[in-house]
Amino acid sequence: GIGPITGATILGEIGDIHKFSNPKKLVAYAGIDASVSQSGQFDATHNVMSKRGSPYLRKALFQAALVASRSDPVLKAFYEKKRSEGKHHLTAIGAASRKLCYIIHAILTKNAPYEIRQ
Repeated sequence: GIGPITGATILGEIGDIHKFSNPKKLVAYAGIDASVSQSGQFDATHNVMSKRGSPYLRKALFQAALVASRSDPVLKAFYEKKRSEGKHHLTAIGAASRKLCYIIHAILTKNAPYEIRQ
């Protein structure tokens, strides 16, 4: 799901991967984490994407997740699982982009190529 231009955009926006000690921090930097709405005893059940952080990284991850949800077997199965749970298409793509962000963090941290596990 990641071509040369999308890959360059992702690498350019992330910069040094060691700035992010864990993948959750990279997800927050991309702005694809869930926002928390609470006040007193009230906890919202309908949370949306926070959209804080880099809009360019977020767009590149969404584009890559959109393609990968059709071609990569791991992300395709994850996307179809979310759709079978009754999630909207864009919600499932957002979840796939978050998973892709975790994969990218692991690849860049370990400096190893991406291998599809069967």
